[in-house]
Amino acid sequence: RNPVKEIGWGRVLAESDNLARHWLGNFAGQCADVFHWHGETFSIPPGASRILGSPDCTNQAFVRDHHLGLQCHIEMTPEMIRRWCKAWDKETSGLDPLPPSVQTPEMMEAELATRLPQMRQLADQLYGAWIKGLRQ
Repeated sequence: RNPVKEIGWGRVLAESDNLARHWLGNFAGQCADVFHWHGETFSIPPGASRILGSPDCTNQAFVRDHHLGLQCHIEMTPEMIRRWCKAWDKETSGLDPLPPSVQTPEMMEAELATRLPQMRQLADQLYGAWIKGLRQ
């Protein structure tokens, strides 16, 4: 288990080495807004390298050869976020006080328009690099 839950919009920090630049392009070494909904974490597998982390959960994404592993949810659409908020609203409503790493459904919805475009760009970059690796 992760020490805290991450639910809603949050920042990840990208690594800046050559491997991260290959996978992340212009996002390497930068912060990006992504969507989270987890209370777990994982260890980086042997031979793999972390490319994304966050202050509340060190391991957010890793790569090994042409394999990509993600903890954060860069695949989200507005419809998916709304469905998750409705289906699992008790995960956030039961927390009092609300930790900084958790947002209410209203907070998530309010930030859709400002945070989603950058996340889509990150998803396009990561998935594009992954697909290129599958073709080799």
